[in-house]
Amino acid sequence: MMRDLQICVSPNTLMALSVETCVARHTGDRTEQQDRVGIFGHASLPGMLMAVVADGMGGHTGGAMAAEQVLLKAKQNFEMFAPREESAEKLLRGILTESHLVIKLTRFTSEQDPHSTAVVLLLQPGRVDWVHCGDSRLYHFREGRLIKRTVDHSLVEELSRKGMISAAAALSHPQRNVLVSCLGAEREPRIEYATQAGLVAGDTFLLCSDGLWGDLGEDEIAEHLANRTAREAAQALISLARSRSDGYGDNISVAIVRLVEAPPR
Repeated sequence: MMRDLQICVSPNTLMALSVETCVARHTGDRTEQQDRVGIFGHASLPGMLMAVVADGMGGHTGGAMAAEQVLLKAKQNFEMFAPREESAEKLLRGILTESHLVIKLTRFTSEQDPHSTAVVLLLQPGRVDWVHCGDSRLYHFREGRLIKRTVDHSLVEELSRKGMISAAAALSHPQRNVLVSCLGAEREPRIEYATQAGLVAGDTFLLCSDGLWGDLGEDEIAEHLANRTAREAAQALISLARSRSDGYGDNISVAIVRLVEAPPR
């Protein structure tokens, strides 16, 4: 899918860029798909789009319900977004905060204990903003190099950050899937916000659940994104993750947003 927008590269230069996007999911070796993923544009604000990945947890149907609430709340709040009246940070934080409250309320109407992780990206002309909670990730690549990555809200990431385990040990740690923050839990969620300006052609943003990044290294992801279209990269990354799952693969969700130079009109 391609979308047009204008990005100001410098005070005196205006470069037209298009956005190449792709979303993909795979159930893995699970009996149910509890991830939710989506990319959608704004109805009245050209050059703006939102990408969402939510990884639901909480038993049969419970996780799917939680992830669905994140996607629904993102669409609702984005439709009402007015940049002159509301900042990108307020919009994004509001999506996760309100999703957290709705997910908690579903406990009273169901027998499940629903939770969800989430990562949400907002693209505007010249900048991107994002928030995340849990271990669904956002990667920003430029010219095949990793520029930024979200930091997981997980026990292993906390141990690694404190120097208690090495990065290599974190990859195979028996508790690497234990989260210290997510949406729907009793404790208030940890919601982290970041922004990136000065976008250029070739900038690529990957949002994904742990079903993908858990089996792939950052260099591998960068290589596939650099040498393929968004659609081809999504297919290749999912295939590679599946080949390493050994029959225990988690749900996989991928959203790719890439800026490409628009052909002259």
